[in-house]
Amino acid sequence: MAAYLCPPAVIHGEHAVQTSQIVAEVRDRHPHATWAPRIDGIAASTGIETRGWMLPLETAVAPGDGGALRSVGIERARQALARDGFTQQDVDRAVAALEAIPVPQTVQERTAPAWEAVRSYGERAARGALQIAGLDVADVDCLITSHSTTPALPGLDIALSNRLSLRDDVMLLPATQWACVAGTRSLALAADLVAADPDRVVLVVIAEALSTTYQPADDTLESLIVRLLFADTAVAAVVTGRPRQESVLRLDAAWHHTLPGTNDLHRLETREDGTHFVMDRRGPRAVQETVTAMWEWLRVRYQDDPDSWHPDVLLAHPGGTRVLEYMEQTMPDAWPSGLLEYSRDSYTSGNRGGAAVFDILRRAYDAGQKPGNRAVLYAAAPGLTATALEGEWL
Repeated sequence: MAAYLCPPAVIHGEHAVQTSQIVAEVRDRHPHATWAPRIDGIAASTGIETRGWMLPLETAVAPGDGGALRSVGIERARQALARDGFTQQDVDRAVAALEAIPVPQTVQERTAPAWEAVRSYGERAARGALQIAGLDVADVDCLITSHSTTPALPGLDIALSNRLSLRDDVMLLPATQWACVAGTRSLALAADLVAADPDRVVLVVIAEALSTTYQPADDTLESLIVRLLFADTAVAAVVTGRPRQESVLRLDAAWHHTLPGTNDLHRLETREDGTHFVMDRRGPRAVQETVTAMWEWLRVRYQDDPDSWHPDVLLAHPGGTRVLEYMEQTMPDAWPSGLLEYSRDSYTSGNRGGAAVFDILRRAYDAGQKPGNRAVLYAAAPGLTATALEGEWL
């Protein structure tokens, strides 16, 4: 399978949003929610104090344009009131009052500025990855992209093809719905592509504005948790079929796993006021099943050397701390501690979705890795589906 990965470029959301700001906004908006008395403890349990967003918090919580008459139109409302015998003065007063009622933003109002940010951040990450790899845009043969939280057609692949001025024969592979598994699955696909043609250069770009799932009107406990967890990030990396001076990790094998009957556990729903991430409390247990399956894949892969082989770093995006704890509890006893250090470090500034594994990989690389050390990359996503890769630091 051998594919060679250059260090990723990671662009964090430039607007720092404090957990205390989110707590204050939610408490003010939903003072009577059943979980309101516990909000400080819930926020503290995430372990996240700040996260970077592509747009400021004020953008997410701002009311929509048009007031309460947006759906019917001001003129139609005036005509209806006049037909019912209201004086002109009363009509003006009623219309003004209705227009002053704040309404949620529409899908367009929420998505349009985020989509522009995703494209801009994605371009910055792409150019950064090419610079790190010592390559030019003309060297790119294939572009793999993912962006789950800003639905658009054409998507990020076409946008970046134009913004970067890629060759017109570049293979474009958009994977909008990979979500949290985009980091590992894009690398697995890139590895297959360079296996077919070792001279091929694959550029992977993932840009996620997860803050678009911040829905001010929602008052469920799950919605509160979503508000607290997500961060915005764009990442990119170059994969080649032959080692380069800039290559830092060789990918040797990939594993995929999908749990049947779990497609309703975590999901995105597009409603009138935008995108909602719907969580299910059964989700972490289902993700744990994919972890167990991954351990079995590694056991079989190294069954001829079970006592001496172990990863030296585990770059895992399971979506939450509960699954990280489960991974630590179910690792073989002989494996060293601290394998998830960089995963935990990344999570302290937010759940980055599909961009997470690249961010974790960058942290591990920046900390320094010995040539020959073994790495396992893992991610799970709504579906529930998971992909893992195993490789060696160069």
